[in-house]
Amino acid sequence: MERVVIAPNGPELSALVQGYWRLAEWNMSAQERLTFIKQHLDMGITTVDHADIYGDYRCETLFGEALKLEPSLRDKMEIVSKCDIHLVSKTAPERKINHYDTSESHITQSVNNSLSRLGVESLDVLLIHRPDCLMDADEVAETFEKLHLAGKVKHFGVSNFTPSQFSLLQSRLDKPLVTNQVEINPINFDVAHDGTLDLMQQLRVRPMAWSCLAGGEIFHSDSEQAVRLRETLSEIAQELDATLEQVIYAFVHRLPSKPLPIVGSGKIERVKSALEAMSLALSREQWYRIWVASKGFGVP
Repeated sequence: MERVVIAPNGPELSALVQGYWRLAEWNMSAQERLTFIKQHLDMGITTVDHADIYGDYRCETLFGEALKLEPSLRDKMEIVSKCDIHLVSKTAPERKINHYDTSESHITQSVNNSLSRLGVESLDVLLIHRPDCLMDADEVAETFEKLHLAGKVKHFGVSNFTPSQFSLLQSRLDKPLVTNQVEINPINFDVAHDGTLDLMQQLRVRPMAWSCLAGGEIFHSDSEQAVRLRETLSEIAQELDATLEQVIYAFVHRLPSKPLPIVGSGKIERVKSALEAMSLALSREQWYRIWVASKGFGVP
């Protein structure tokens, strides 16, 4: 598995990331979770993606329980987590709606909670999960600096930020934001057109790509778009002697901003298949055939 430095002066991560947002749905014992972790580490997929809210605030705890069985594995992985969403939850019955909070107190408490749940001393990367209309960039920058000086977070980034939101926060920081984690898949790749990936390429910052398989919509939806995509993806899969999933990962990986795809499956066979897809090379014409199938019209 290729390892990459994702930003100037940024961390070295695996080019494919294992996502744990559905860990609570996998119904694994702690030992089974540990086995799964060791399997993808052995493949060279050393970067794991979390968020405080995943699994109604349970996924980090489940991961931490597995890691506690073999603590030395912490030194073989890079842990990414996210914060700033207040989720309506059984653990917070006073909340009336989901909302965002990038205050110093919330970011700091979220990091402390994540460290406790995961059973680790620091995060390799902390991301602001969603853009907050009430974000004070100076306050966030000061909070990042305090967390870094305290040894709790090594690097910082964002998720789902527009180019202007990314630039605003970066303007207050001495250290580079090391990624913007955004949705990229053949159904929704607006970030390739709205300047998000252009900015990443300009700054030589590699984005992370979530929901590469569009939550299964590509495979199960009866929409005209999904039907067109399945037909085209199937044709290209035959041409490349690959699966539909592998063609989709290759579509994401082909972008010149060089996204790090996040795999969300808890089945090691599908993780291995995604890893094999990293060696596929879509031609420009094949990539644009998928573009046309998604849009429903040809290029201008």
